[in-house]
Amino acid sequence: MKMPFKLLLVSGLCLAAVATAMDDKGYASIYESIAAFENRAGGDARIFNRPGYVKPIITNLGPVLNSNWYVSATVPQSITFEAGLPFALIPIGNDDRTFSENGADAPTIFGKHGDPATNPNNPTVYGNETLNKLGVFTYPYLQLAGGYYHARLVLRGMWLPAISELQKFNLIGIGLQYSFGHLFQYMLPKPAQGLDVSLVLGYSSSGISYQPEDYEGTLDLDISAFTFDLVIGYKPIEIVEVMLTLGYQSGSMASSGHLVSHAEGWNGAVIDPNLTVDGNDGFKFGLAVAFQFGTSFHPVLGYDYAGKSSFTTNALYFKQQFGTDKTPDEIAKEKGYVRGGSSSSEDAEAEETPKAKKKKALKKKKVVEEEDEADSASAKSDESEFEDFDEE
Repeated sequence: MKMPFKLLLVSGLCLAAVATAMDDKGYASIYESIAAFENRAGGDARIFNRPGYVKPIITNLGPVLNSNWYVSATVPQSITFEAGLPFALIPIGNDDRTFSENGADAPTIFGKHGDPATNPNNPTVYGNETLNKLGVFTYPYLQLAGGYYHARLVLRGMWLPAISELQKFNLIGIGLQYSFGHLFQYMLPKPAQGLDVSLVLGYSSSGISYQPEDYEGTLDLDISAFTFDLVIGYKPIEIVEVMLTLGYQSGSMASSGHLVSHAEGWNGAVIDPNLTVDGNDGFKFGLAVAFQFGTSFHPVLGYDYAGKSSFTTNALYFKQQFGTDKTPDEIAKEKGYVRGGSSSSEDAEAEETPKAKKKKALKKKKVVEEEDEADSASAKSDESEFEDFDEE
């Protein structure tokens, strides 16, 4: 098997072929790796029912599927369309390579190898050679989205044909987003009008089937991931948006299938995977920066933490808006809202030009003078009437 295909297999299945039983480098056999997915009553505890051994698969895959659901905290009222190939890079750390088993540290499927030269009968099941050398975990997917009236629908997916040991790989996901900025931005002062808040829901489902060489049947993995995010965004300038994310995410991996080994050392051995393993469910925190270059190019770079760190990117992402939304000032004027509690006449006066103000003042002065003259004439008329009355 060539290395590029191994890496593809790692991204989808996270199990790659190694030699039967402990090889000359001390890594685990295919049988030992897959047997960890079966909860077998009375089975050898050294190799069966080991959720901790395979948990790093879903621990890393969960953040991949739960990332990149949004590219902005704002969803315009106008129609928008998006397309791209987002992906997340998940560093594989020491926590992914060991787990606690029976009160002691043991290697995971990403873990280290043993030393068959000095201890060939070591009963420890070590890690997978390819996974042990892997530094990051990732795979991309196609994502499409459309928005209208501040609501956004996101669809993502990837399908691969059967290739060698990888018999099936598919991914489908759906996300929803709604932004609330249009409800309050018009009440904010000018510097704060770049603030927006939205809620995001995302659900992904992935199916993987793996048939190792020298085996009949497949190991089937059904993976699901869910995220709920509150996204707070601020645009200091029109082409840049800084986003803060607070949320909750979960991930689960259910195994099934039936395999019969014809490999040396395990000929005739059967595995019936039936284990379900959860990832690192819980609180999610993220920071991201989005850019808008021209009318459509919209890359996003970010960092998430949900039990472990991940770096998200939409380097190849495009977003196009068809139409122009009203500005917060236009909405405020339409609603008759006056910031700061001043009257509409005071706001109108504040918006007048100096020339208009001067003209208005002169007009007001003229009206006052005319009123004074009228009052003076009226007073003289009254005095004349009194004088005539006195004469009589």
